[in-house]
Amino acid sequence: MPSLKEVRTRITSTISTQQITSAMKMVSAAKLRRAQDAILQMRPYANKLKEILANVTSSLEASAGGQFAKERPVKNVLFVMVTSNRGLCGAFNSNPIRLAMRTIIEKYAEQKKAGNIQVLAIGKKGADFFRKNNFRIFANHSELFDGMSYDKTSAVVETIMAEYAAGKFDVVELFYNQFKNTATQVVTAEQYLPVVKPVQDKTVKKTSIDYIYEPDKEEIVKDLIPKALKVQLYKALLDSNASEHGARMTAMHKATDNAQEMLKELRLTYNKARQATITKEILEIVGGAEALKN
Repeated sequence: MPSLKEVRTRITSTISTQQITSAMKMVSAAKLRRAQDAILQMRPYANKLKEILANVTSSLEASAGGQFAKERPVKNVLFVMVTSNRGLCGAFNSNPIRLAMRTIIEKYAEQKKAGNIQVLAIGKKGADFFRKNNFRIFANHSELFDGMSYDKTSAVVETIMAEYAAGKFDVVELFYNQFKNTATQVVTAEQYLPVVKPVQDKTVKKTSIDYIYEPDKEEIVKDLIPKALKVQLYKALLDSNASEHGARMTAMHKATDNAQEMLKELRLTYNKARQATITKEILEIVGGAEALKN
């Protein structure tokens, strides 16, 4: 049985840890509210823009979307990894990383073997993982989460589009956590470039939407695609931000509960050790008194 001093030290340490996890839970809960409002307001706009783009491009050839919709042989791949800058949020960071590694095995094994996979990291955790595993880091934009804005995201997207247009990358994949609710985040992988043309289900009768085009469809699509790409990445960042706070709040809630359970066990152990010490002292006193009588 551990000594009373050791148990007291562990109790003090556990209480301090519990106070920290409880405070982090409250901070994440406060931030989650704002982050949740931001993604819920952004999502209808992003979905509607995606719907309009799908309706307009559904009747066009792939080449009509310009260089960002044209498929080409895949030699060089860019992974856009959206993680967080901090830990203590459960499996939030490991889930998209695990999905990216599985995607490499299933789709891009040859490119990985040739060393033609690069990573654009948004978040320090993703950058650290891929750097340690000898991947080439194309860029690290961890600062996007410091005062996140659409303008900052647009600058990153413009860089990606310029590199893709120059032929430096043939495919761009996006990995992030999609916010569902406080306790649930959906790990998501999307082909960012080239733009995926909507697949028409021939069994479903499609109701065509009669748009009035000014100028023509091709020009509209060429203007819509860059805007859609910027909105898509900005939405992914808002999703990831809300998911991070939800994951951290859940993780800290569980940690606080675990600390409370540990405190119960430690206090019970402390009381047992204290009782054993008192009993031992009483026995020593009684034994000494008996020795004096004799």
